[in-house]
Amino acid sequence: MDTVLSMLGSVASILTMRGVSAAIPGFIHLLLVWVAAAVVLSVAGLLLTRSGDVVSRYASLRGYSRLVNAILFKEAGMALVLVFGLVRLPSLALALVAILADIIFTAAALFSPRVLVRSVRREEREIKAATGRRNALVAGTDDASVALADEAEASGLYNILGYLTEDPAQTGMVIGERIVYHAVTNEDLDALQWRLGGFDCILFPKGRGGKDTDTAGSGQTPVDNDAMSLAGHAVKRAIDIAGSGVLMLVFSPLAALSALAVRLEDGGPALYRQERLGRGGKPFHILKFRSMRIDAEAAGTPALYAGDDDPRLTKVGKFLRQHHLDELPQLWNVFRGDMSFIGYRPERRYYIDQIMAVNPRYQYLFQIRPGVTSYATLYNGYTDTLDKMLTRLELDLYYLRNHSLWFDARLLALTFLRIVGGKKF
Repeated sequence: MDTVLSMLGSVASILTMRGVSAAIPGFIHLLLVWVAAAVVLSVAGLLLTRSGDVVSRYASLRGYSRLVNAILFKEAGMALVLVFGLVRLPSLALALVAILADIIFTAAALFSPRVLVRSVRREEREIKAATGRRNALVAGTDDASVALADEAEASGLYNILGYLTEDPAQTGMVIGERIVYHAVTNEDLDALQWRLGGFDCILFPKGRGGKDTDTAGSGQTPVDNDAMSLAGHAVKRAIDIAGSGVLMLVFSPLAALSALAVRLEDGGPALYRQERLGRGGKPFHILKFRSMRIDAEAAGTPALYAGDDDPRLTKVGKFLRQHHLDELPQLWNVFRGDMSFIGYRPERRYYIDQIMAVNPRYQYLFQIRPGVTSYATLYNGYTDTLDKMLTRLELDLYYLRNHSLWFDARLLALTFLRIVGGKKF
């Protein structure tokens, strides 16, 4: 694969050289000799530097170092090919262009898949860490229960939410930063399921309740698990990286014009950063082109967007919102890994707290990355009230339980069609 990628880099370099020059006699013959030399030197360089021996080369600095040496060997050989006249170019300037382009394209071709694979592997580790644990409660509050809670947490298999007790006097106590909850009947467990947003099991110390292991919770409240496999998440992340990178380049002129228009209207900053909660409940700063006055939230209390008639909108901002151009900077959020193209729309902690006070199942959304667009956005539109947020949550949870690469592809296509058709959401 490395040989093929290196050869493609050389093909790109010689075509680049041809693009900046006048007609070159015998160019086809020149191209064939150049490519043949590239293949021979690439194989020799990879063998001499033993790049193939580094099994973990995708995540190893040693592997990167050996690959650099292989590239340098190849390019030194390509320079000798020019010096000894095996490939004749009309001028020294074109020869320098060919070598420089070969270095750039070969390095890009060889390093890009390694960087991508390393990112995907990191993604897999993060997903396993985020979704591999079972939410559990531990029965009892004595030393055996505390030891069991610590052991279960340390195993990496469980996320201990707290302790269960039948003694109402212990309700609300904190043992080692874990809260004690009171539950006696199945109805108590049902209420606790709702309060905690669901739990997967109850752990019993040995000799208690006739069990040495865990037992299922009451099961009356659904537990919303991520439907996509680890392989699906890896492919999705690869698509996010490649797609956002390409789109940032494609839309860079439009983004520059949008930023300039925002800046010229009132002299304020072009970009607007706002803290949202993403995967794992971790905060990140979502990026947008500023569409409102600088003092839009001067009162200090978060305020929801009230539509095109919102008095805080600037003229440029209204145009950007109507055509969804204000969200172009979120391509950087996608590239960084804060967001995905498709997910659930990230919200501020202020509103998440209000949602979870009514429906704590919002926490299940933290299993995945938020998205630039979502299933709920397409079918529920913009949410400007708590009731709409709760409706959106049910749609987001449906997406969480059912999403796949094919589902995401359909949502992305629908989003594109609605934007092109002038749909507002």
